[in-house]
Amino acid sequence: MGNYSVVSEAEVQKRCARNRKRSKRRGIYCPKHGCYMDSVSQKYRLYTESAETLRSRGMNRLSALMLVASRTAVLLEGEWLEAFWCDQCQETNWYHVRKTSDREYQIQPAPRELWSQASGVIHPEGNPSVGEFTRRQARSGSSIRDFGVMG
Repeated sequence: MGNYSVVSEAEVQKRCARNRKRSKRRGIYCPKHGCYMDSVSQKYRLYTESAETLRSRGMNRLSALMLVASRTAVLLEGEWLEAFWCDQCQETNWYHVRKTSDREYQIQPAPRELWSQASGVIHPEGNPSVGEFTRRQARSGSSIRDFGVMG
């Protein structure tokens, strides 16, 4: 009649086991409503140059001092900044995310000072090392006349 394939019980069990291993959604929920939030950005990893920061995350004093002395910046494992959309709030907010266990996360609104510790982030007010004149010229689409050379 038709082309039927016979699947053994062992094959079905193997397929079920494989499906269970697929990753599940991260359990990150809105602090106001408790509903699941969708990520709308990449993760921005956090770094520190401070031994005190490492100590506040459970590292002993000597290890923290040695690590900071041997590197310019130390990655804060399991911490990042990420934007999430909440359906109930109808808005996107940035959060400081900490992975507390395999499937659990702690979130809080991202404090302004954490942005300076993130990698790959553009400073909201522009590069702080650039002077005001340079910033103004870059925004204006300047020409040589702006410098008073030609009249």
